[in-house]
Amino acid sequence: MFGNQEGVELRFVRLVLLAGTALATSPVLADEDADARRDIIVTGELEQSTASMKTDTPIIEVPQPVTVVEDDLYLSQGALSVADTVRYVSGVQANPFGPDSRVDGVTVRGISALQFRDGMRDVFSFYATIRADPYNFSQVELVRGPASVLFGAGSLGGILNLVSKRPQFESEGELSLRYGSFDRKEVLADVTGPIAQTLAGRLAVRLRDSGTQTDHVPDDRVMLAPSLTWQPGPDTSVTLLGLYQEDDGGSTSQFLPLVGTILPNPNGQLPNDLFTGKPGWDRYDGRLLQGTALVEHRFSELARLNLKARYIDSDLDYFTHYANSYSNPTNPYVIPGTNTPDPEQRTIGLYTSASRARMEIFSTDNNVQFDFDTGSSIEHTLLAGVDYNWNRVRKTSVMGVEYIDIYDIDYDALSDYGGGLPPGATPSEDVEQELLGLYLQDQIRFADRVSVVLGVRRDHVTSDSFGDEAIDAKATSFRAGIIGEMVKGVSPFFSFTESFEPISGVDSDRDPFKPKKGRQFEAGIKFHPDDVTLLTLTAYHIKERNRPVDDPSTPDPFDQTQAGSLTSKGIEIEGRTVLPGQFELLANFSYNSAQIDGTGVQVDNIPKYNASAWAAKPFQLGPEAFLRIGAGIRYAGANRSYGRAFPDGIRTPSYTLVDALAEVNWRNWSFALNATNLLDKQFYSACLARGDCFVGEDRNVFGTVSYRF
Repeated sequence: MFGNQEGVELRFVRLVLLAGTALATSPVLADEDADARRDIIVTGELEQSTASMKTDTPIIEVPQPVTVVEDDLYLSQGALSVADTVRYVSGVQANPFGPDSRVDGVTVRGISALQFRDGMRDVFSFYATIRADPYNFSQVELVRGPASVLFGAGSLGGILNLVSKRPQFESEGELSLRYGSFDRKEVLADVTGPIAQTLAGRLAVRLRDSGTQTDHVPDDRVMLAPSLTWQPGPDTSVTLLGLYQEDDGGSTSQFLPLVGTILPNPNGQLPNDLFTGKPGWDRYDGRLLQGTALVEHRFSELARLNLKARYIDSDLDYFTHYANSYSNPTNPYVIPGTNTPDPEQRTIGLYTSASRARMEIFSTDNNVQFDFDTGSSIEHTLLAGVDYNWNRVRKTSVMGVEYIDIYDIDYDALSDYGGGLPPGATPSEDVEQELLGLYLQDQIRFADRVSVVLGVRRDHVTSDSFGDEAIDAKATSFRAGIIGEMVKGVSPFFSFTESFEPISGVDSDRDPFKPKKGRQFEAGIKFHPDDVTLLTLTAYHIKERNRPVDDPSTPDPFDQTQAGSLTSKGIEIEGRTVLPGQFELLANFSYNSAQIDGTGVQVDNIPKYNASAWAAKPFQLGPEAFLRIGAGIRYAGANRSYGRAFPDGIRTPSYTLVDALAEVNWRNWSFALNATNLLDKQFYSACLARGDCFVGEDRNVFGTVSYRF
């Protein structure tokens, strides 16, 4: 099942590289053809993005790789989670631990990306909130590399910024019904339009009743996102965004033992859909409330004010079971109540882990922007701002242990603890953080050809655990970059950036995490021969300190300690265009070497090679109907994990997945069929030397009927 495909996969990597080269050499078509292509492009590559600069800056003027993925594109690619939206972005490993129903896992350049919403961070700590819904956003912006100068708590690898749908003053809407694999049933609606002359509203809704690829794990959701925009005049806009979301689900990550998954067991291979918990008790149930206010005011053509504020309240019950694969990863099967190996290799210890979490966040980001000239061909965009964040995460938890025959689980024998927390639950985490940042940035444009970016930020963070102040840290971060169009359509760039990332949570000794710090050097070239083509080649070198890593000294797989330093370096190629005949093409390739300094080995679950390609084309079926066909291929290279039980490492094989789309549009109706992992490739996303394996995504097929008005 996990046969050697290296020859096929190497050919695929070569194909992606050739496709990326073709993007750079595609001819510029006649103006009328370019206009037609501009109308239907959905990649958003050449659009402006506020995620990288907090100003409306064209991407080709940013000395850093930035990718904007519009909702039309990621929905066409079959995205069902936020992590899915960036599956076709260079340098990204989406869902590194498989389709995780608890969190949206995204690693960028070997480092976990931080999630922001409308420019403010909205996730702190682990397993304290539910996942965001991609249907609630108009686009996803990925900034690769550090962005701390503007965003403060910024990961070195990059940030993922989710842009909320906002009210429009033109009436439009859609209603969709969906059915698919794992008995997925969904109703989706998105309606917007004017309420009064100066007031517009919008409502996005998702109602879902669904199973998952893991037995006994549901994925049910209610999401309501109302919003209002008030525009009393052309220079002022006030937008209020609301969100109520309730998830009733569980954990698709079952932490299956190595012996019985990627390593042989005489009883055979454990099934991918195996559930090791108590049906009805295991859960990942959460409720999320958010309220956001966005204020924009233009004093003149040369000065504007931007104010943002958000409050988040999240409650979560996370009750789960997972096998004790950690005490002896090479043979975790034991006779109950002893450390004596089970000669039949069937019986294994089963941890019970239950926690109740409460997360509160208040964020605000306020800045003023001034546009001015200091010469006939020198333009400045000066941004000065202050942001503040307060967050508190509290958890009550308990652990226990039972035993199961993992090849024939007696679910009735497992306790359900009356449906609630097991006895003995105690407060396990109470971390409160305050972050205050001041930032200043100047974008200087010379002769409308060369852009220089200079930025500085001062951060102050305080963090305490259970009321005892443990961290009071300050840091100054710098940013400098230059990009210039040396010849038409060719813009080389260079940048230096620093990061400062406070981390909410505690290590395995229950001490609050120290902030992470780091810096990056990056150089590259952006080729943009026409308005719908962009090919970016970049090389980078990152140094990071205080990285949280798994703590092998404890049996809890969620325990972490902080490493000394990490070096991540690599190259990325990302290209996208629209060819004649409205043929959309994306192609990506990345190489990443990420090592904890002094170890000489790649970080766990970070492939060195990733590549992907996506293509789509419409076909006219008649005067009022057309068919759109799309297909994609994704490749993730092999990776190794090292530990005491496996000093030479345990290898997770590479894998290649195929996705497909068929969509018919007729008048106001749309009939779409999506398939991810179309060929039903069976694989593991990650197998770790600590003892556990994570099942990759199964084939997922769903059909959607939509009516747009």
